[in-house]
Amino acid sequence: MMRLKLAEKQNLETQSSTQRVYLRLRDAVLNGSLKPGDRLKVDTLKSTMEAGATPVREALSLLVSDQLVERIDQRGFRVASASVEQFQEVLNLRCQLETLALKDSLIKGDKAWEEALVLAHFRMERQDKRDQEAFEALHRAFHVSILSACGSPILMRICEQLYDLNVRYRHLAGQNDAYKKRDVTAEHKAILDGALARDFDQASNALLAHYQRTGDFLSPHLG
Repeated sequence: MMRLKLAEKQNLETQSSTQRVYLRLRDAVLNGSLKPGDRLKVDTLKSTMEAGATPVREALSLLVSDQLVERIDQRGFRVASASVEQFQEVLNLRCQLETLALKDSLIKGDKAWEEALVLAHFRMERQDKRDQEAFEALHRAFHVSILSACGSPILMRICEQLYDLNVRYRHLAGQNDAYKKRDVTAEHKAILDGALARDFDQASNALLAHYQRTGDFLSPHLG
């Protein structure tokens, strides 16, 4: 019994360490601290993440499943590559699937959904964008809130995964000086207004235009 409890404790500690490493690496990939193609060496990550080899490998395997990291045969791991083609694929899937989720959400959303959406928008707009990590969390919450009443957990999970895949491209696009002239606040307000009015055409047009504008600033950074 004593050995069993010790094994269970060690297993929980490994799971906790894996989750910690996974989240840190995931954030680094999404925000661009780790760039497309960067090698991810287990021995190096053991030191920087202050974790054992097993949690690091498990975290990297989870990121491979998320398509944020690539396995290089027997040579280890690297940050997933980025390309105009992949961005376009992600964009097309987001436009198709989020349109479905948005339509159902506008039909099924109740008063509580409206209030949660308004609150998510308020919190996002109040957040200082210089705190990139805090703003990104609230930005994600706003976009998830719009679709959250669709009634399909599977569809929501796919939409959230596509959101994460797109974040890397948004940060790449943000390196374009012209990107700073983009009025993201007005774009978000147009989406919110369309959703609250239960106007599918207005909300979907604003949402899709919001996504498509990112691609306009990408080409210089993807060759």
